[in-house]
Amino acid sequence: MKLRNYLYALLISLSIVGCKSTKDVQSTSIQNEISTFEKLSNIKNVVTVELKTPTSHFDEFYEIWFEQPIDHNDTSKGTFKQRVLLGFENSNLPVIVELEGYGINSEKAGELTTHYKANEIIIEHRYFNNSRPEEIDWNTLTLENAAKDQNMIIKSIKDAVFPKAKFITTGISKGCQTTMAHRRFFPNAVDASVCYVGPLNYKREDPRVYSFLKTVATQDERDKVMAFQNLCFKNKSALLEKMKAAAIAKNMSWEFGVEKAIEYTILEYSFAFWQWGTSTDDIPSQNASIDAIYKHLIDVVGYGFFEESSVNKLQPYFWAALTQQGIYGYETAPFKTYLNTEDIYKFDWAFPEGISKTYDLKPMQDIKWFLDTTAEDMLFIYGEYDAWSATAVELNDTSKDREIYKYVKPKGDHTTRIKSFSEDTQQSIYSIIDGWLND
Repeated sequence: MKLRNYLYALLISLSIVGCKSTKDVQSTSIQNEISTFEKLSNIKNVVTVELKTPTSHFDEFYEIWFEQPIDHNDTSKGTFKQRVLLGFENSNLPVIVELEGYGINSEKAGELTTHYKANEIIIEHRYFNNSRPEEIDWNTLTLENAAKDQNMIIKSIKDAVFPKAKFITTGISKGCQTTMAHRRFFPNAVDASVCYVGPLNYKREDPRVYSFLKTVATQDERDKVMAFQNLCFKNKSALLEKMKAAAIAKNMSWEFGVEKAIEYTILEYSFAFWQWGTSTDDIPSQNASIDAIYKHLIDVVGYGFFEESSVNKLQPYFWAALTQQGIYGYETAPFKTYLNTEDIYKFDWAFPEGISKTYDLKPMQDIKWFLDTTAEDMLFIYGEYDAWSATAVELNDTSKDREIYKYVKPKGDHTTRIKSFSEDTQQSIYSIIDGWLND
C-alpha cells in the first residue's frame, strides 16, 4: 500500500515538473482525484514542493518552501523562504506539528507522531539554517513574527490537506518556547499542545538558575561538581594551553579570545552537567591528569556554545534570548580567587556585530499571564535535574480546570520525553492527549 501510494504521488509530481511545483503549474488529476502534491502546490504562499522518499511510517513525504514576509507588520521589507516538511499518512488522522526553535535537523517522526502513527508537519524557525534572508534585519526576529509564520503555514496546510483532522503542536526546549508563544498569539489555531523541557524566563539573566544550581540533587553531588570547577580553575593555565592547541587543530576561534573562552567553559560546566544528565561517577578525581580533566570538561561542555563559527550559526538563538526570551549568566563569586571579580559573566558578546538591543520583559510576562489565566489544553514535560527546569512553567490553582498539566521526571534531564516515564505515568499522559484527540 505504501509503495503504491508513493509511486502514485511520484507519478503526479513527475508529470508536473520534475518533482517541483510553481504557481505557473497547471493542476493535474488522475482519475479525478486531487493528490496531496497538488493540494500543497496550490497553496498561495508555497514556492516549491518536492516529493521525497518516505521516512518513518509515512505513505508520502514532502519538502515545502513557503514565502514569508520578513516583517508581517510591514510587508515592504520583502520576503524570505521558510522550510517545512510534511509526513503524510492519512488526511483524517491527527496532525502533529513540530515547531522547531532552531533549524530542522531530522526528518524522522517525533515521539507523538510515532505513537499515534499520525501525520506530521515540521516547521523550521525563521532565520535558522536555510530559512533566512541573505541579509537579516535582526529587529524582525521576534516572537510575534515567528508565530505568524507558523500560523500561516499551519492554517494553509490544514485548509488544503487536513480540514477535518485534529492538530497538536509540540516542541522541545526552544521549540517549547516557540510552541507557547504560538498558542499565546493564536490560542485557538490548534486543538492542543505538548511542550518538552522549555524554560519560561522572567529576566534576561534569570536568577532562578543560580538558585537551582545551589539546590539541585544532593549536597554531595553538588560538592563534586563544584570541586571539579575549582580543579579546572586551579589548572587554568594548563587547560588554556590545551584549548589553544585544540584551536589550531580544529581551526577554532573565539570572539572574546581563548583566555575568556576557557573561563566561560569552566563556568558553563555546572549548567551543562545537570542539563545533560552527566553522572558524578564520571568526574575525574583531584589527582587526575590535565588530559583527563580537559577531556571531561569538553565532553560535558563542548566547543559549540562559545566558538565563533558555532555562535554565528546560533546567532538567531542568542538574539532571541538576549532580546525577548531570556537566558542566564554565570555567578563568579564562588571563583573570585581565580577570576578577581564577582560580576556575573553575561552573553552580551553574542549579539550580532554592530547591533544590540535592550531586553524586553513583556513577551515572557505575557505568556505567563496567558498560561495562568486563559490557556487551555496544554501539557508540559520536564526533567527534575535539567538545569532548564530552573525556569520551568509553573501551574496554578486554575490550571487543571483548563486542562493544563505538568509532568516532571524524577532526576530527569534535558532529554526527558514521555517515554522516559514509568508505564503508568505514560498511560496517564497519553490518556490526556487521547481525550483531546477524541473530543
